[in-house]
Amino acid sequence: MNPPLPNDRRPTLGFIGAGRVATALSVAATRAGYRVTAVASRKRQTAQTLAAQVPQCNAIAATEASDANAVFDHADLVFLTVPDDALAACAEHLSPSASQALVHCSGASEVELLRPATKHGAQIGGFHPLFLFAGLTDDATRMAGSAITIEAEPTLALTLRTLTSAIGCRPLEIPAGERMRYHAGANYAASFLLCALEEATELWRAIGMPESDAKEAMWPLVMGTLNAARERGLAGALAGPVSRGDAGIVTRHTEALANMGGNHATLYALLTLRAIRLARQRPNADDAALDAIARAIAPYVPPVAPNDTP
Repeated sequence: MNPPLPNDRRPTLGFIGAGRVATALSVAATRAGYRVTAVASRKRQTAQTLAAQVPQCNAIAATEASDANAVFDHADLVFLTVPDDALAACAEHLSPSASQALVHCSGASEVELLRPATKHGAQIGGFHPLFLFAGLTDDATRMAGSAITIEAEPTLALTLRTLTSAIGCRPLEIPAGERMRYHAGANYAASFLLCALEEATELWRAIGMPESDAKEAMWPLVMGTLNAARERGLAGALAGPVSRGDAGIVTRHTEALANMGGNHATLYALLTLRAIRLARQRPNADDAALDAIARAIAPYVPPVAPNDTP
């Protein structure tokens, strides 16, 4: 990690957009010794709410996109924390100087969307925290230890890595043009994990278990799985019938889910393909048993490319 810069060498920070991400980052940066000097939002009250959480921060009402340029009167490094669909439009109206930088916090949008804002020589980049901002008062504390992916030219990248380390996070690099695959991967670790838990809840609800009981019952299982994965790796933490090579149980699972209708059996089968792949990574994997499981789920798996077979 890079050592923190002395206070007089740290850039002043600004935010265009005053939502969950901007709030958590501004509070975390302030605690790390950075000065957050300006925040702009379409609603003055929203900007004022964020500005009140950090000392000597100017709140700017940006009813028009060009109004947000006032942030550059106060800050060296400005984070664009607006929705993805608004990034390009905002960049068209922003005019940072050659000594300033504009950085978005999107995981899915390419940095090139900010190119219109470089007409005066400003630097641009991406700074995406791999963290679920819940809008809680302790988001700035809970994000410590998270990874932040950085995409920028070397000088700006160094500045962003230093900030990342200062707020207790871990910097990662992401190559230009790869944000779609990167962000899709993040979806699996966050939102799609929730989707898997919703599927579990639906199956338990289908047998008459109250939804509140189902959700309470899953937390020890979920947390135990995550802790095991962190300690032993994904393949090492794999449990259940695939890890045991039990094709009979997998067959009965898929039959029961197929009888429910819908796409329950298909989803189960597709996830089982990934479980087979993990199981093959384990020492002394029983390939014959895993082959039998693959055959058992084959009727429920849509056609796949040859290199996607387990």
